Amino acid sequence: MGSEPQFSGEVVGVGIDLADVARIRGLLEKYGKSFLSKTFADAEAAHCMARANPAEALAARFAAKEAVAKALGTGFSAGVSPKGIAIENAPSGAPLARLDEAAQAAMEKIGGKRVLVSLTHLKDYAQAVAVITK
Repeated sequence: MGSEPQFSGEVVGVGIDLADVARIRGLLEKYGKSFLSKTFADAEAAHCMARANPAEALAARFAAKEAVAKALGTGFSAGVSPKGIAIENAPSGAPLARLDEAAQAAMEKIGGKRVLVSLTHLKDYAQAVAVITK
């Protein structure tokens, strides 16, 4: 799932999530590197921490992880974890989801082959939508 997004195929899963930027900021301030290492891949954390507003970037990626987990139909259970869904950027800048073995197995179980994600964030909230297609 690490290539440019492709927009075709039957939809087999949809998920959406809204994250509170202040909540993510609070977790970052309280737990620091522990929060980052338990929730984000190293590259994700580095990308977000280099942004002008790391909490907004982290919240958007966390919302995307939640949206993908919902689209898989598992949420964060059945071995699917926040760290197992890495939100990266394609060369074009488009977000994409890289799945670990457990998340990939969950996607295959529902007949999915691709994950499409879209993120947005403002001062207080970050939102993401995930669509899984055949």
